[in-house]
Amino acid sequence: MAVTASNAQSLDKLPKAFAQAPLVGAFSVFLAITFATTAQATDWRFTPYVGAAATYTDNVNQSANNQQDAMILSVTPGFSLQSVGSRRLKASVNYSLTGVSRFSDVNSTDVYHNLGALGKAELIEDFLFIDGTASISQGLVSLFGSSADATTNNSNRATVGVYSLSPYIRKRLGSFATAEARYTTGGAIFGNNAASDSVTNAFNASLNSGPRFNDLFWGLNYSLRKAENNRATGNSTFERATATLGYALTRKLRIFGTYGEERNEFLSARNINGSSYSVGFGWAPTRRTSIDASIGERYFGRTYSFSGSHRTRFTTWTLRYSEDVSDISQLAINLNDLRSGQYTCTDISLLPQPNPTYAQVLATPGCTITNLFFGTSIQNGIFIVKSLIGDVSWAKGRLTSGLSVFDTKRLYQGVVGAEDRTQGVTGTISYRLAPHTSANSSLSLTQNSANALLLGGSARADKLLSLSFGLNHRFARDLSGALSFRRQQRNSNAV
Repeated sequence: MAVTASNAQSLDKLPKAFAQAPLVGAFSVFLAITFATTAQATDWRFTPYVGAAATYTDNVNQSANNQQDAMILSVTPGFSLQSVGSRRLKASVNYSLTGVSRFSDVNSTDVYHNLGALGKAELIEDFLFIDGTASISQGLVSLFGSSADATTNNSNRATVGVYSLSPYIRKRLGSFATAEARYTTGGAIFGNNAASDSVTNAFNASLNSGPRFNDLFWGLNYSLRKAENNRATGNSTFERATATLGYALTRKLRIFGTYGEERNEFLSARNINGSSYSVGFGWAPTRRTSIDASIGERYFGRTYSFSGSHRTRFTTWTLRYSEDVSDISQLAINLNDLRSGQYTCTDISLLPQPNPTYAQVLATPGCTITNLFFGTSIQNGIFIVKSLIGDVSWAKGRLTSGLSVFDTKRLYQGVVGAEDRTQGVTGTISYRLAPHTSANSSLSLTQNSANALLLGGSARADKLLSLSFGLNHRFARDLSGALSFRRQQRNSNAV
């Protein structure tokens, strides 16, 4: 998985552990490939690519007091490798290297490595499986620093490596139940001390009802996750066991309830153990509409969750709200989907629309991840994260448009009342002018805030307005070009 990013470094300048750690995840990808290819013939699709860009900016530092114009030249060679035609193996490796030269009052050069490796293999049919991921990427360090990508200004970026290896067994026990047991080892490594490096080990087990129970359904789940940090933030342990019981009242409506116990160990100013419960319902009135909602209680208070989607001929609507306990490393490891605007591509039309997944972005030549943490900063410690994400996309003929809103709040457990928050709305429009030419535009408004308890001084709130226009054209099968204009404006209450 890819992740976040202050001053980026060439890979050979990074600590040895940083350079080697993602290889653990990459090894799991190739391990999966090796086992699966012995069981079934697999074809591979290798796609090399190269991209080049020239950027002029009138404020390379994104500073109100030290504005400098600059010409930025970059070149990005890379390749993608994908498995094709195998039911038991799905693998992709996407690697690129970007060389950057900035010409201004203070010239500078940098090299950035980006890696995304994913592998899923069925080692023993219908029983033993293995997943592996590894990545190196760049991302934001602080809510209140420069929001520019690393090629423009790396003052608020840090190189991050994330890796995981996860073997598991899944067995269907006739019509009675399905059992699964999974072990996952992985970690996150942050360059320039942007956050605490960690190594995690986790075990998950579940037993869920089979078709024998008809309208009745039940499930038993257990999870244990231990994270070891290399700084004074301390180690942490998360342990939870839950039991779920539900009933389908009709073909379209079901109700369910969950009870659990959790025992945690980490630095906190409040009680972190106790019982939990939730009750909820699922409603699917049509094949195009579904809603799941629940309300409950955990050690940190009342909890809510919601997930809804609706599709029409030309539109797709989604809305999700969740609350959970996490830290920055776990966010990196568990990230599965991307919110609109978190990737850049030499030819955005290559991506599945409207909401490409993380894996699809990694597998697309010329695409890189730019901001993986929904615009939040990298902060050490455990926090309660409350996240709301809504998207609507509309496509008809040559015109495609989208609107997304997000609101993410993090409540830090080490200090009562310490929190930060990022909220925003983004609108995008794309119009296909000709078979190989499209025009794209986007407008976004983001507000980042943190209170005085978190900052150790005065509270701060920044508003960031971003506007972009662009043209993409495919000159030939293997040649595409883009021309774009971007403007960013920040207003802050900070002096």
